[in-house]
Amino acid sequence: MSFTSLGLSAPILAAIAEQGYDTPSPIQAQAIPAVLEGRDVMAAAQTGTGKTAGFTLPILELLSRGERAQANQARVLILTPTRELAAQVGESVATYGKHLPLRSAVVFGGVKINPQMMKLRRGVDVLVATPGRLLDLYNQNAVKFQQLEILVLDEADRMLDMGFIHDIRKILAVLPKQRQNLMFSATFSGDIRTLAKGLVNNPVEVSVSPENSTAKSVSQFIYPVDKSQKPNLLTHLIQSNDWQQVLIFSKTKHGANRLATQLDKVGITAAAIHGNKSQAARTKALANFKSGAVRALVATDIAARGLDIDQLPQVVNFDLPNVPEDYVHRIGRTGRAGATGNAVSLVCLDDFKLLTDIERLIQEILPREVVEGFIPTHPLPESRLNQRPPRKPRPKNRSEHRDGQRPASPRSRNSRPNGNRNKGNQAHSAPKA
Repeated sequence: MSFTSLGLSAPILAAIAEQGYDTPSPIQAQAIPAVLEGRDVMAAAQTGTGKTAGFTLPILELLSRGERAQANQARVLILTPTRELAAQVGESVATYGKHLPLRSAVVFGGVKINPQMMKLRRGVDVLVATPGRLLDLYNQNAVKFQQLEILVLDEADRMLDMGFIHDIRKILAVLPKQRQNLMFSATFSGDIRTLAKGLVNNPVEVSVSPENSTAKSVSQFIYPVDKSQKPNLLTHLIQSNDWQQVLIFSKTKHGANRLATQLDKVGITAAAIHGNKSQAARTKALANFKSGAVRALVATDIAARGLDIDQLPQVVNFDLPNVPEDYVHRIGRTGRAGATGNAVSLVCLDDFKLLTDIERLIQEILPREVVEGFIPTHPLPESRLNQRPPRKPRPKNRSEHRDGQRPASPRSRNSRPNGNRNKGNQAHSAPKA
């Protein structure tokens, strides 16, 4: 199958060809025809499968057939959870719509609102927005939705995790009832399906990979190490393997700043990116990382799904995530669009519970490598997929408790708080953006 068989017009096909693509990915091959037919779509796909182009391409095609947006109106609204993802989607819209007479805008918080209001004054065909800033603009009458034709929720599960459900409901309440709805998500969790009940009508469901699976193009392994030796081991790995571009995940903002400083001190140019950084600082750090001016980018999970970096060969989990699903999203930054990548995790004894949660989720025991000079003094136990934390024996009756109280109900264990790549491999692969 080629893009020419999907019903896209010549200007869009030309933009796709200019990016070096001619064959759609599985998610694109399934989603594009459904969107062009005007159907509501629920699509589940892991990161790096080309799902952004899976909705931007058919949306641009539909918009090219209709009337232009009027003042302060938006014909398509794409909601994303983070600024970085909004910028990425906006870039995809601009790239594939370059030969079409359409206007687009990207709006998010952390920057001045007036320039965004000025851009919306003429009306835009595609508006990419984060929920909070969109509500600010709507409340100031800077954007209206009488002309809205299509709503897209991108990374819907992430938006729920980040607490945007109330903002999403407020936005849905002011949109026209008659519209096309597209929901893209890494998983179809129970919460996502609950949200979908009030959003999509008789949707086409598309799923191109098993839920919570990791890409086969990513080589995964772990390095057992004492916690105090993690910074030194990371430095050793970067220098001995000559990693020129590595994305490193830290659990905390403070930890990300501290690690970036430590790397800089040993001659590895590094920058931190997280929620406390200004938008200008985050944009600059990402641009420097993409250009090679920064060798190591240390990020918190806010960047786990929002970063789009071509040819990223290495991802390192300096800290394992508390939520095992975030491991899948983190390592999805590499091994994209048919190329290969490496994902390594530095794991100490304190991380063992997090490690076993991840391995049970992906149904795989991650291979281990021990580096000479960094053998942990506190060894990491062997993993088993059926491993469960030992249960404390429960008393037979209240009288066995000193305080005479009924034992508390156990908390559900399933609860949750919310190598270089070959560029030649991408010449004929599907758009990943």
